[in-house]
Amino acid sequence: MLGAIIGDVIGSVYEWNNIKRKDFSLFVDKSHFTDDSVMTVAIADALLSISDKDLGEDNIVREVIKEALVDYGRRYPNAGYGSRFKEWIVSDEHLPYNSYGNGSAMRVSSVSYFALDLNDALRLARLSAEVTHNHLEGIRGAEAVAGCIYLARSGKSKEFIKSFVEKGYYRLDFSLDDIRPSYSFDVTCQGSVPVAIRAFLEGDSFEEVIRLAISVGGDSDTIAAIAGSIGEAFFCVPLALQIEGISRLDERLSYVVERFYKRFGFN
Repeated sequence: MLGAIIGDVIGSVYEWNNIKRKDFSLFVDKSHFTDDSVMTVAIADALLSISDKDLGEDNIVREVIKEALVDYGRRYPNAGYGSRFKEWIVSDEHLPYNSYGNGSAMRVSSVSYFALDLNDALRLARLSAEVTHNHLEGIRGAEAVAGCIYLARSGKSKEFIKSFVEKGYYRLDFSLDDIRPSYSFDVTCQGSVPVAIRAFLEGDSFEEVIRLAISVGGDSDTIAAIAGSIGEAFFCVPLALQIEGISRLDERLSYVVERFYKRFGFN
């Protein structure tokens, strides 16, 4: 989860000012958390509040996640949400709106830590997505990322993880160097999740994964959040980046992060 937050914070200043290279400052004065971090923490907080028994009940998980997304969205109204999600937050019924945006993938990272196995990780990812992003592509994006994280936590190789993605979700037969010159802003799951996964596959360390993700351009904070969430599970996050990332959060968000890692430990 912290990998996603760090990717979001680092990418926050490059989302509307893309930088197509890897040699940039990781943290600057204006680096800040955005909706990616807020919604990531919201889902973690929701799952932390559910008993182990109730984690197996789809309706309970779905409802608690929905309530948490609404609550955090209203507490952080200026975090940078998309227009449709903003409308969803303030609506009365909070019905899913068939989105295939990458919001379902950027907020999903914590579910893989609560999962009993790979199938359970995919189930929890689906539930976390479909309260808003009930389009097939929105669900696929969340499942692909959660699956990558679960497999990385389980010690699987990059080739194994790549095969998992290609068999069930996306083609990954491209390199970031191939697409970097022409890649542009794309907030869909199908347009950004494979790019984030490629950044993980091509990176040799957590930091390089983040640098690669941002170097592509486009929706930089979200691509880096997704790539960082997988990179954390595979490489671990260096202590200095852990400290810097947490320091950019407010008291409420950092409290949930601390509770999460007290339960699961830093990877």
